[in-house]
Amino acid sequence: MTTVDNALIVESAISLLLLLIQVPATAILFSRLLKGPRRLPPLEPQQPTPKLLGRVSVVVPTLNEALRINPLLAGLSQQSYEVREIIVVDSNSSDGTPDLVKAIQQKDPRFRVMTDDPLPSGWVGRPWALHNGFLYSSEGSQWFLGLDADIQPHPGLVAGLVKTAEAQDYDLVSLSPQFILKYPGECWLQPALLMTLLYRFDPAGINAEQPERVMANGQCFLCRRSVLAAVGGYSSASSSFCDDVTLARNIAAQGYKVGFLDGAKVLKVRMYEGAMETWKEWGRSLDLKDATSRSQLWGDLWLLTSVQGLPLLIVPTFLLISPPLAHFNTPPLLLLGLNLFLMVIRFAMLFAIAPSYDRKSAKGGWLFWLSPLADPLAVLRIFLSAFRKPREWRGRKYI
Repeated sequence: MTTVDNALIVESAISLLLLLIQVPATAILFSRLLKGPRRLPPLEPQQPTPKLLGRVSVVVPTLNEALRINPLLAGLSQQSYEVREIIVVDSNSSDGTPDLVKAIQQKDPRFRVMTDDPLPSGWVGRPWALHNGFLYSSEGSQWFLGLDADIQPHPGLVAGLVKTAEAQDYDLVSLSPQFILKYPGECWLQPALLMTLLYRFDPAGINAEQPERVMANGQCFLCRRSVLAAVGGYSSASSSFCDDVTLARNIAAQGYKVGFLDGAKVLKVRMYEGAMETWKEWGRSLDLKDATSRSQLWGDLWLLTSVQGLPLLIVPTFLLISPPLAHFNTPPLLLLGLNLFLMVIRFAMLFAIAPSYDRKSAKGGWLFWLSPLADPLAVLRIFLSAFRKPREWRGRKYI
């Protein structure tokens, strides 16, 4: 047997192993993508009706948000009479965040600012602030709406959200936003990180059949007050760094209807400044390990590695180092074909997610179209995060 024959045997064996890893993952991915045409359309802003009067209590957790909270405050002021109150729960900000809320309170008395109690052991800051806001909110409201300080709500957001929730009989519904991109690095990296979520879960607008596959976004998180009271507020997600998903899955597990919808037409968000901050801050929560069993986490890592991380590595390797077309060896040809197919899907997904991005003022916005090249890095980030517990979050240190 010649050296060439030995090399072909090794190449075939490696190809078969990779096919065994990738083919089942590709089937799972394809089954999820095929659900896309059945999803609910993106949420639209709507005008309130008299029956919505005072139905919603809005709670916003803050910690040193002075540089980015003004768009949220202005957007909330434009919401109509469906909003009973807007409670900003501040965690002793040192940058004047409460003063900004007090200033707008002079024009809109629905705003209130409170300082939450010292963070108890076993709680993460965000769910603690939201829990305090829930306890402080009016029992006359039928709905609790948690909003992050970095979102920019459009007029008609709250009315459209409540009308949709009641029409679809949701007990909890959250929205995916439109992301505002500004710098080249984030235009390239952020869509790749977002794709790790889209590959793991059903599209927004599709109701998850299993509680452990429920997806949620705490940036805009609407829940019936009675349901939140029944589960003890945010106490079941007290120690979670992805409290939104943890709480949503706990609520779904108790038989309530949970939805995750496309909100790109009703709210925008400017999450992080640049690629490095996106990598550090967003990347460390995307694994969702606090809301996920160990077996499910490993399954998600296998899926991401197979369908998002490997194709960009396998295709150049086989084309440049050992071109299979030169000897028509079947397993390598199948492997190459599969990974070319996965890359085509990945680039095609850019057209599907393009409406989820505001790139009007972005420098190097064209790098969005090259974001699949960042996929191996995005998958690596999920791996790094999956085995590290955060020690610092939003200026707070955790032991």
